[in-house]
Amino acid sequence: MSFIRPEARAGMKRWRDAMIGAVVTLLGVFWLLTTLGLLRALSGIIVAIGVALLWSGIQRGRFNHGAGGLGVVSLDERQITYMAPAGGGFASLDALTQVEIGPDMAGFPVWRFRSPGEVLTIPTSAEGSEALFDALAVLKDIDLQAAIRASSGKPKTPVVIWQKGH
Repeated sequence: MSFIRPEARAGMKRWRDAMIGAVVTLLGVFWLLTTLGLLRALSGIIVAIGVALLWSGIQRGRFNHGAGGLGVVSLDERQITYMAPAGGGFASLDALTQVEIGPDMAGFPVWRFRSPGEVLTIPTSAEGSEALFDALAVLKDIDLQAAIRASSGKPKTPVVIWQKGH
């Protein structure tokens, strides 16, 4: 039996990285203010690590988490796989030429992964699409802030998140 509502549990899971970062930061600040010696010296490093975790957790929490959408996204060894009742496909991170978020026919946001001769389209609400945050973070010069903004609402036009050689 759980004493936590499912909605609250989902919110805590979505923001857990930010909460961990906040706790680590607070612990480091507490040690910085109340201890002496080696622990005080190390607490500055702990504060820096906590702030980095907090920042990363906030970005990850703001990123649209897929739930209830059509299909399932999985990531394995730099390959994005999308399985859906009608369609689906895969895209290698190494072969990508462009990543964008744009509206589908109904106006809802979808990811478009462009490779030479192919386009993989994935709804931002597809189950497991939160794995795309980690996958895309390895692309040089990717605009994750634009991805967060575009995936949070209904984009009117496609927003290019990353382009090869740009």
